[in-house]
Amino acid sequence: MKRIVLKHGEEGRIRRGHPWVYDNEVEKILDGAGSSSTAMLLPGEIADVESSRKTYLGRALVNPNSKIIARIYSPSKEGMDKGFFKRRIREAVSRRTLAGGKFYLHRESVRLVFAEADFLPGLIIDRFVGWPFKELESAVSLRPITFDDACAALGKPQSWIAIQFLSFGMDSRREEIIAALEEVLEQDGFIIPDGTPLGTSAGIVEKSAAKVRELEGLPLQEGLVRGSFPTSGIVIFENGLPFMLNLIDGQKTGHFLDQRDNRRIAAGYARGKVLDAFSYTGGFGIHAARLPETPVHVTCVDASAAALETVRINAGLNGLGDSVTTVEADVFEYLRSCEGHRTRGHQEKFDLIILDPPAFAKSKAALEGALRGYKDINLSALKLLNPGGILVTCSCSQALDEGRFRRMIAEAAADAERRLIQLDFRYQSADHPVLVGYDESLYLKCGIYRV
Repeated sequence: MKRIVLKHGEEGRIRRGHPWVYDNEVEKILDGAGSSSTAMLLPGEIADVESSRKTYLGRALVNPNSKIIARIYSPSKEGMDKGFFKRRIREAVSRRTLAGGKFYLHRESVRLVFAEADFLPGLIIDRFVGWPFKELESAVSLRPITFDDACAALGKPQSWIAIQFLSFGMDSRREEIIAALEEVLEQDGFIIPDGTPLGTSAGIVEKSAAKVRELEGLPLQEGLVRGSFPTSGIVIFENGLPFMLNLIDGQKTGHFLDQRDNRRIAAGYARGKVLDAFSYTGGFGIHAARLPETPVHVTCVDASAAALETVRINAGLNGLGDSVTTVEADVFEYLRSCEGHRTRGHQEKFDLIILDPPAFAKSKAALEGALRGYKDINLSALKLLNPGGILVTCSCSQALDEGRFRRMIAEAAADAERRLIQLDFRYQSADHPVLVGYDESLYLKCGIYRV
């Protein structure tokens, strides 16, 4: 087994739990235990990581072509075969069962594996539970559609898997991983408290189109891996509300499961006029229109016509009629135009504004420009809120830490001449666990403020 020896003083971050070794932290690479001969690493192989004093730090997947030269997956000297993947996937699924309770995995779509935070670096697995959209639409005429309606009409829900291989080490073991995943879901009855296995997935869809693959020297890759997926998409239920999604054509893994709890909490503040900016398929907006007891009107704004078409479908599934309006526009320009209307005497104001933009900062090098973008949209939003209105503002940029995010909001409020009271500050859902020592795993910030 090859050994990666770090430079003096570089082990502190790793001992605190961070799983990455950067290429500029490496002193030398040795060819095996007790050897003093130098060696070359091969992409995807396994190596041991040591401090300069030969303290063992862990076993890692390596890629000499990446700035992250090693990703530690274990503190012990364990191998990586199908049995290893079965153990790790089983442990990850068990954590989700404990987090959500008895019916969690039967009814809700969840992230089963969250890469390094589940000790499987570079591997993402999402499981979606529901029914084919066209079948459900024709079988259930009542609106809004409920989970029980769907079960009564079509029987137990099916499941589909969206998987991402984001590191060279995981990509080179894809067949072992898929085989291990299928065996865990089909055979391990302990997963569900009543002893029922999760069962065979109707289809597995690869969604490995993230730009991080290019940094690993891998091509972007998407498509059906196993089984089938309905061409018209599927309907899942989130917080009891139906949503149509398409794993083949959708962004990331098809649906942003990390905001599940935040959408429900934000909807509790909905009243009057609501703006869901960067709405994508309407996750926040549909919750805001459905959950309040008093009538609410929601405007969903997004630059994607396809996403807005899905918003309209989701509004129909939820029986929302004319209470949801869609606007195809650049959100920056839309917010500025609303502000311009206000200065000309028109009342373009809202009682709740939700900002859930894509990751403006893909890296620390892009952070300063991203902060200007975040401040711009928050400043505009604050000016468009009625007195006592609510701002729900999010960032999913790993490079933007919570402290700088909070300071940006304070600066935007000062420039808008508004004072804010923090009502809540939230993070990603529990199926996206936070690994202590690995700050990148705490990536989603969601602040809720009263103006």
